[in-house]
Amino acid sequence: MAGGSASGASVTQRALALVAAFDEDHRRLTLTELAERADIPLSTAHRLVAELVAWGALARSGDGAYVVGRRLWDVGLLAPVRAGLVEVASPFLHDLFGATRATVHLAVREGTEALYLDRLRGHSSVPVVSTVGSRLPLHATGVGKVLLAHAPREVQRAVLADLRGVTPYTVTQPGLLSRQLEAVRREDLATTREEMSLGACSLAVPVRRGETVVAALGVVVADLRRDRTRLLSGLQVAARGIGRSFTRP
Repeated sequence: MAGGSASGASVTQRALALVAAFDEDHRRLTLTELAERADIPLSTAHRLVAELVAWGALARSGDGAYVVGRRLWDVGLLAPVRAGLVEVASPFLHDLFGATRATVHLAVREGTEALYLDRLRGHSSVPVVSTVGSRLPLHATGVGKVLLAHAPREVQRAVLADLRGVTPYTVTQPGLLSRQLEAVRREDLATTREEMSLGACSLAVPVRRGETVVAALGVVVADLRRDRTRLLSGLQVAARGIGRSFTRP
């Protein structure tokens, strides 16, 4: 169950369990599915879901299924660090996209996953699985490897202990990934080759606020052997610009 057992839970806990029932693989849920995933009685789910819809936390689609409401996203954007980061980074992401026409990502670490705060892509960009607000494995993405390389040791140990293959090219050997993370810290860049999705390669660099890595900036292309120098230069310029702007009072 996504929300865990709600037995003896308060009304607030049950409402939050209903919201937590949604995830990357469950974007649309019926009332019965919501109740099952939140582990609360159907009658209780019916009442709470109606209140969540009225507030805007959930919305009901034409076929009767429920989806996450726009108001939750609006509230989430008010989180101080992320809201400021997205706002500051936006012009730099647009400049980078204009110069490369590659899919551009801005991500931060959320536990043991990469949370995508922003994404720009065009009709000719390489297809990717990421969306704004999605969470992807740290070990299988370029931005994720940057964030993992600078994560606390306990986070690195947790990820290294559970390396799941996403494609045949995903790095699932702890020793190899550890060496890659050392290289990321040494070279200030990370690369992937079809590790998250076939036909997509990525190049990513850290975004620093002072000495602290607060985010990762990456591009996704079909082949890193072409224009790697130009892509890396564009990424580094954009990452430094974001970091300087984000540091200003």
